[in-house]
Amino acid sequence: GFYFITGRLKELIIKGGENIAPREIDEGLLKHPAVLDAAAVGIPDDNYGQEIMACIILKEGASCSEDELRGFCHQNLGKFRTPKIMKFVEELPRGASGKVQRLKLLELLTV
Repeated sequence: GFYFITGRLKELIIKGGENIAPREIDEGLLKHPAVLDAAAVGIPDDNYGQEIMACIILKEGASCSEDELRGFCHQNLGKFRTPKIMKFVEELPRGASGKVQRLKLLELLTV
């Protein structure tokens, strides 16, 4: 088989021994009509090692509850890849190239 790297290794979420690319979660969330942008990060978890947290920017004028997004993710990503925590934010930290800086995002949310 082949392995395809879809992001930085240090940003990889390892939940219950399974490797999850954060971009996979982002893309699932971006399919929701109310979501403008999203970024997933791994946070420490006693049971799984890491759990998924998603930071979401809603489109202007759009509204969406955490429960609605969780149900959407459950259908599109599966239960194991559905973020445990969802935070609605105004902006995501980006580098000069325009890519989301996930490690900086994690620092901002855990301070």
